[in-house]
Amino acid sequence: MLLPAKSEVARQLRRYRAWERSMLASPADGGVRSTFEDSGYTLCVLMGKRCAREAADAAERYLRTNLVTHAREQGDRLSPSGRKTPSGAA
Repeated sequence: MLLPAKSEVARQLRRYRAWERSMLASPADGGVRSTFEDSGYTLCVLMGKRCAREAADAAERYLRTNLVTHAREQGDRLSPSGRKTPSGAA
């Protein structure tokens, strides 16, 4: 299982939240809306989610957890070496 660097997730989450605040302050500004949507899309790709709100929530959870906890939440199994194993394998 490949996971993004926590520093990159934190950076993209900060960017998304900043544009979210800007968008809420100026909802009619097309440029702000476009950049907000772009930042949401980037977060979606980074976190493997389809919705920006879900991606932001997943990013916050990921930043609060360690690798093993995150893998468990995603339903993945890790071998003792920390590598992902197929379901049913140990």
